[in-house]
Amino acid sequence: MQADKRTRARELAIQALYQLDVQGTELLEDLGLFFTEQESDDFVRKLAWAWTTGTWDNLARCDEIIEDSTIRWQFARLAPVDRSILRLSVYQLKFCPEIPPKVVINEAIELAKKFSSSKSSGFVNGVLDAVLKKHVSRD
Repeated sequence: MQADKRTRARELAIQALYQLDVQGTELLEDLGLFFTEQESDDFVRKLAWAWTTGTWDNLARCDEIIEDSTIRWQFARLAPVDRSILRLSVYQLKFCPEIPPKVVINEAIELAKKFSSSKSSGFVNGVLDAVLKKHVSRD
């Protein structure tokens, strides 16, 4: 049950990050309304808000890590959905040590399958594997 809530929070977070990416930071003040309209569960809304704002607050660092981990692929050419999935996942890998890396990567792959193109899940997996090897040190 809790895992499903976390999955739902990730879905909302990438949708919010996508909106912020496309529409700009001014949208931050309206995200509370977006989460309330999309989800009735308070835990899910709070978690989605925490992950979204945490990712957005660390956006430059997350983007730098993604850019360093994408081989032969320009960051600017990433589809906005893939960029949002990668940003959230990199944020969780770097700043949420309570979430096992395997969970972060598996959830990102599932998000890519659900929200992006047929090739995105493999791309997301490859980038996050590189992020894990190059930028994340966990015992």
